[in-house]
Amino acid sequence: MGVLGNFGLWTVDFGLGVMKSRNEIAIHAPYDRIFPLAAKVEEWGRILPHYRYVKLLRREGNRKWVRMSAWRDIVPVTWTAIESVEEGTEAHPGTIKFRHIGGMVRGMDVQWSFEPRPERGEVVVSIYHQLDDPPFPVKLLGSRLIEAIVGRGFIGNIARKTLKRIKELAEQDVVEDV
Repeated sequence: MGVLGNFGLWTVDFGLGVMKSRNEIAIHAPYDRIFPLAAKVEEWGRILPHYRYVKLLRREGNRKWVRMSAWRDIVPVTWTAIESVEEGTEAHPGTIKFRHIGGMVRGMDVQWSFEPRPERGEVVVSIYHQLDDPPFPVKLLGSRLIEAIVGRGFIGNIARKTLKRIKELAEQDVVEDV
């Protein structure tokens, strides 16, 4: 059994080499405004200031192979992932999934989920990260340093900034076409 820590908007669970984290935010905007901002990953370098770039490498149906790079303050972080988008509606929200296939957290799965709360005029957006078997050399850090450096220091930081900016964009009266 892992150790579960609550760090405000996100939690990290480490047990037997498994890292799980969740970031979430309530966005006061319609689902159909939020989902495209999150799903069009190839636009993140333009709309998310902490992203250096996102390069579309290949597209097949609802899947995109992308090379991504973001700033963790002054440290650039780069990885390759496959994004899979399942469209949805407010009544049956879609999902966005990433599988990291290159970089320091190769093998990590990421899932975005959307929980519309029409009675409150909001959608709760969650990003869930799971790394079952940290790759070498990350696994050499051990669970406490993985939690501090990878979980809170990088994943939590970048995901928190991403959700905050998606919220800002979605809650604007006029949203640019993405």
